[in-house]
Amino acid sequence: MAMFYGKIGYAIEEETAPGVWESVITEKSYRGNIVRNNQRWQPSENLNDDLVLNNQISIIADTFALQNVGTMRYITWAGISWKITNVDIQRPRLLLTIGGVYNANAT
Repeated sequence: MAMFYGKIGYAIEEETAPGVWESVITEKSYRGNIVRNNQRWQPSENLNDDLVLNNQISIIADTFALQNVGTMRYITWAGISWKITNVDIQRPRLLLTIGGVYNANAT
């Protein structure tokens, strides 16, 4: 089983001015295992098809990860930030399913 070490991006709501809340990305480093490594090409409106992963990465969760599961947005793997499409809580681990490339401007 391949090993994983990388960062997970969380979109935490913070008050930037009185009464104004914005999503601020906070990154934390984690380690774990790559459980499934699967990829496919998805047809798109662009000239080239999009690469979509269906990988599963199992990380050892800390308290911050368990308390902020709903704010997880992306995971950095192989030098690219990928969207987290599903989180399965299996204490003390989180099983993350990743999909297409994360686009910060789309969220």
